[in-house]
This record gives sequence, structure tokens and C-alpha cells, in this order.
Amino acid sequence: MNLLLDTHIVIWFITNDNKLSKKIKALIEDSNNKCFVSIASYWELSIKYALGRLNLHSTIEEIFGIIEKSGLDILPITLNHILQLSKLEHHHNDPFDRLIISQSITENLQIISNDNYFPAYKIQLIK
Repeated sequence: MNLLLDTHIVIWFITNDNKLSKKIKALIEDSNNKCFVSIASYWELSIKYALGRLNLHSTIEEIFGIIEKSGLDILPITLNHILQLSKLEHHHNDPFDRLIISQSITENLQIISNDNYFPAYKIQLIK
């Protein structure tokens, strides 16, 4: 499977948080699956870090390094993702989530997220 991880899933995964179910952790760790982190998630993490809303007891550079070492691939933002974003219904106003949703549609990726707004979109969602 090709999976796109929502930002909170990335954090739960790299911190081994109990909020991440064993099922989801197993999917991410399964070498048969390709897991992506949107560059939008890196952007979101950077902003939250700068605002003091990311309490991971590490620098943002260390956080990015941990994500990189975890084997997750970066998904860049393309013009096609932005074009899909312009067509996306407004069930949710979070710009990072909306971009991640657009990327999943464009790239035909299943999203792993616990976000309550995601089921409103026509996406392949794993909770």
C-alpha cells in the first residue's frame, strides 16, 4: 500500500505515542508499504514549533532528522496538488490538512489520520 501520514500520525509514530494504534503502527512499519510525509507536514511542524505548540523536547532540526531516519519518504508539493486543492470542497479550513487531502487524491494515496473532518472527503482513509 502507498500511505500518506497526517501530521499527528507522524508525531505519534516517531514518539511511540500510545494514541497510535497497534494496527496503524504495524501498517507504517510494514516494509511492503510505502509511507509518505507531506512537505506540508514539515511546514506545519515548523510553525507549531516556532509558536511553542510542539512539546517534543527536541529542536525542530532533531525532529526532522528523526522523521528522516524513520524511513518515511517526503512527498513534495506539486502544481497538480495545488490545482486539486482549488477543486476541494470546504468541509475543513485547516490549510495543511486540505493540502494533504489534495495530495492523497492526486497521488492516489491512502491517508492515515484520526482527524474528524477527513471522512467528509472522498478519500481512501485509514483510521
